[in-house]
Amino acid sequence: MSDTALQPIATPAPIPVGEILPWAIFGGVLMIIAIYFVGTEEGALALFSGGYVHEFVHDGRHLLGFPCH
Repeated sequence: MSDTALQPIATPAPIPVGEILPWAIFGGVLMIIAIYFVGTEEGALALFSGGYVHEFVHDGRHLLGFPCH
């Protein structure tokens, strides 16, 4: 007969909201900046002169459904 001991089941520890909130805000700001550059960085609202940013994100604009031409 074998002696087997049952291992206690580990329960995950909850993550406090105070630790998640700064990272969630940081991720949200990065997403807003990315959507700005992909979606509206051209024309009258352009922050950078020339079409370099537009050409860099051009395929991403089409992939996400933003019209550009």
